[in-house]
Amino acid sequence: MDSVRGVGRALFAGVMLMIGGVLNIIYGIAAIGNSSFFVANTHYVFGSLHTWGWVTLILGVLQLLAAFSLFGGGAYGRYFGIFAASLTAISALLSIPAYPFWSLAIFALSLWIVHGLVVYGEDTAGAPAGT
Repeated sequence: MDSVRGVGRALFAGVMLMIGGVLNIIYGIAAIGNSSFFVANTHYVFGSLHTWGWVTLILGVLQLLAAFSLFGGGAYGRYFGIFAASLTAISALLSIPAYPFWSLAIFALSLWIVHGLVVYGEDTAGAPAGT
């Protein structure tokens, strides 16, 4: 029986999606509620702090759903996780003017999550599993 490649990466991606989802929900609620945690005079590409608060909150919920779906097994969880991590990467790029280093770190982590979910399922020979 062939061994499946990328199980550890998929598990790492699921855990990172879960942690990122919880943090994005917290950050989204803080941004919507005018918390003093965020710098007030930052400039975003689209919208204001409230707009990005709602975007971050929605992305956090999507990330949590993707993580739970990924832990449930099946291909749908992988595809939904790739979709959620890709949206998070795009959101991080759009918030570079406000928080440049944090945004680049989140972008890199999102790409790592996408890579981990794409690589999962290949056998050790490199062909997709089950073929």
